[in-house]
Amino acid sequence: MEVAVRLAPGRTVVLAARRSGDLSTQVERVRASGARRVETVEFDADDLGSHGTLLADVAAAYGPLGTVVIAFGILGDQKLAESDAAHAVAVVHTDYVAQVSVLTHVATALRAQGHGHIVVFSSIAGMRVRKANYVYGSAKAGLDGFASGLTDALHGSGVSLLLVRPGFVIGSMTEGMKPAPFSSTPGEVADATVRALARGKARVWIPGILSPINIVMNLLPAWLWRKMPR
Repeated sequence: MEVAVRLAPGRTVVLAARRSGDLSTQVERVRASGARRVETVEFDADDLGSHGTLLADVAAAYGPLGTVVIAFGILGDQKLAESDAAHAVAVVHTDYVAQVSVLTHVATALRAQGHGHIVVFSSIAGMRVRKANYVYGSAKAGLDGFASGLTDALHGSGVSLLLVRPGFVIGSMTEGMKPAPFSSTPGEVADATVRALARGKARVWIPGILSPINIVMNLLPAWLWRKMPR
């Protein structure tokens, strides 16, 4: 939503989400930000078979896709996932498998247009997976690798992909959790994302200090890494 608000002026914005009929507050906020038109469509990320049709319907109704922001996921319950295989698979399905499906359909549609931008949200959690959240982290690691490869595959096609790597974000997904060092707000993440889009970047760390921190993280020995908190 924060990215949508910042990209809204003069554009047609389509909000795709579950319970799309309950998005009146979000619609009004985007409209107040200067959008030319705001529409909503029903979207369930876990329903893989619906992804291609949804994108085709949106393009047919509202015109070519300009910037597609893929922003869905679940944190899951790590403790439960350690013993409940079904829950572990559910987290990975939403945070990786569904993302791969959407990304593949989006990339195919934008290639056919010959232009467009994709925004994908990875996470510091996927850079070196920790025991404290290894189910969620492994899904983000897979997504980061897939998006990185897709970025290279799109080179020269007229389509660009921005891979966003934030640290801990203080938002609805992390409500009730103690913020980690170098945390960001959704607004700060959105500001950095929109700036990176405008500059044509392929990757952005939020905050920027996480890039060198990630290098250090990957140099830590395994015995020390096992002691790391979330």
